[in-house]
Amino acid sequence: MTHVFIVDDHPIVRQGLRNLIEGAADLVLVGEAGELATAAAQVALLRPQVVIIDLNLGSCSGLELIRLCRGLDPAPAPVVLTMHREESTFDAALRQGAAAYVLKENASEDILLAIRAVATGGFFLSKSLREFVIRRNDRGAAEAAPTHLSTLTPTERRVLRLIGANRTTKEIAQELCVSPRTVDTHRAHIGERLKLHGAQSLLRFALENRAEL
Repeated sequence: MTHVFIVDDHPIVRQGLRNLIEGAADLVLVGEAGELATAAAQVALLRPQVVIIDLNLGSCSGLELIRLCRGLDPAPAPVVLTMHREESTFDAALRQGAAAYVLKENASEDILLAIRAVATGGFFLSKSLREFVIRRNDRGAAEAAPTHLSTLTPTERRVLRLIGANRTTKEIAQELCVSPRTVDTHRAHIGERLKLHGAQSLLRFALENRAEL
């Protein structure tokens, strides 16, 4: 069971998220908060595996809570839930260590997918933002992709394609008829060969180079 904590200053948004999480058999809602100080104290106490964070918390920024989460051991995975599409906000959240970036307009379709992805060490972006990343990096990726991808085996390319489709480790293992441990090994080898570190970097590379995979 994955333990989840909600941080949003809008009660209606929290209620909607609560309904989604409580309706999922594999998730447990352990708490919620509407402001930064309470959220920080409760997350440190309850140690959920996933924290859903609104970037606008009254006069405070959810970016600070992301940073605080990453300082805990074990660190919960921060899932950003926001209305902001701006490149600067997106980049700031990723720099602080966000494991997922979900737009509120897509929350009903994406939030459970995001929680499950980050709970297994993955990374998740709303589809519209995946397209944004692809467009933003298209030129550089086109130049670098052939050399980088030539170092991968056919199986590793397939794993990378599935990562780009936001498949979890478990889903990739089922599709390839291998164990999750084997998928983790493929992820590690891909990261070593492409000099990428972390699930976020693998997903970004897969999205930027999907035409070459």
